[in-house]
Amino acid sequence: MPPPEDTAVSALPPLSLYVHVPWCVKKCPYCDFNSHALTGDIPENGYLDAIMEDLAGDLAFIQGRPIETVFIGGGTPSLMSPDFYNTLFDRLRTHLSFTDDAEITLEANPGTVEQTRFIGFRGAGINRLSLGIQSFNPMQLKALGRIHDDKAAHRAIEATRKAGFDNFNLDLMHGLPGQTPADALDDLRAAMSWQPPHLSWYQLTLEPNTEFYSRPPQLPNDDYLWEIYCQGADYLHQQGFTDYEVSAWSRPGMASRHNLNYWMFGDYLALGAGAHGKITFHNGDIRRFWKTRQPDAYMNRIGSRTAGSQMVELEERPLEFLMNALRLTSGVPENLFTERTGLPLSRVAVKLEELRKENMLEPGRIQTTELGQRYLNSLLERFL
Repeated sequence: MPPPEDTAVSALPPLSLYVHVPWCVKKCPYCDFNSHALTGDIPENGYLDAIMEDLAGDLAFIQGRPIETVFIGGGTPSLMSPDFYNTLFDRLRTHLSFTDDAEITLEANPGTVEQTRFIGFRGAGINRLSLGIQSFNPMQLKALGRIHDDKAAHRAIEATRKAGFDNFNLDLMHGLPGQTPADALDDLRAAMSWQPPHLSWYQLTLEPNTEFYSRPPQLPNDDYLWEIYCQGADYLHQQGFTDYEVSAWSRPGMASRHNLNYWMFGDYLALGAGAHGKITFHNGDIRRFWKTRQPDAYMNRIGSRTAGSQMVELEERPLEFLMNALRLTSGVPENLFTERTGLPLSRVAVKLEELRKENMLEPGRIQTTELGQRYLNSLLERFL
């Protein structure tokens, strides 16, 4: 029997913070996130207190590690007032340290935009917005159940720029009900007219427990989907964008640092109803956590808001690492596998070499070829 492996990590990975705001104006028919349509006023003070009690239960896990990126997702976080975020960050800073250049992103819905609100978010320390545009086509926005139209989408981007946000993301979907390749390209052209530094561009999928899953709309066929992707990718490359991840595009130097930490198997503290986190410990343990999902139950719970946790076992780590790292088109250096999993590269070396011989992976690096990226799911199945 071989000796047990020493899985203690030599250095802990970067630490991010995810904060979940679970409320929205209306639940979209494709959305499988933990979002709840509002039936009254948002209990900002009660939710803020619950977040801070949630944090108190997690502080021992991070032992003073600095926060390098923050992402506030939802739901619709832009429904909360600037005062909420001012108070939130004031209180967080009494317990957490943030790097001087921390990237702090807030998701915003174009249907909830007010110029003064965006200026207030900027004043609260938020330095990056992610706008849930989805499409600039009024018919497709209606089919998606969005509360905004194309004019509101353009107003939201204008408000973002006027509020001083030089770093922002436009979130666009393709493969929408009734969408043609020409429609999809028009969406990208509309987005590029604003010269965004970053674009999330991904295909609509029908997820379980959504209205679209139970009553599927008519979506483009596979030939259309491939044409939409190919022409869109060509266009974005012509515009100076790089697809640094399967669905993330950026101008040079503007990739989302928060997303990169996820894909590189970094750590993230999680606060808020239904939030999920991952923490690596000095002894080599890696544990995932998830918080109480229902907003009222989260706020009313006494003590810890953690609903459950699970160790990432040694045999699970190679696949978990590769499922993330191989989404990055430039991949990661081989030594990162050991740094982030605590396991020797020999755990996966034989399969990596097999895939290189099949032209699925690049030599000397954990990185897909163009062929490997196209058949990424099949590639990952080799590590099951």
